[in-house]
Amino acid sequence: MNERQVDLAHTVALGSIDDVDHHEVQDLLDTDDPALRAEFISEIRQTREALATLATATATPPPAALRSRLLAAIAAEEPMYRRNQ
Repeated sequence: MNERQVDLAHTVALGSIDDVDHHEVQDLLDTDDPALRAEFISEIRQTREALATLATATATPPPAALRSRLLAAIAAEEPMYRRNQ
């Protein structure tokens, strides 16, 4: 794979693909080169796994008071059906 294709695989793994990139990705997936297609899919999978590992390693628990603040904020909201009338 060339550098552009690796960048595309990372873009797909991050879920930040735009229309132009989407067409390039589709071309890669539709390629007649099964080795290139497999390498591209493997790069996406490896990137997603690396991102998941990073997210797990750097995760921090929310502040203890967050739950009660959120529940209080939700309780203070008007019901949706009232807002839309």
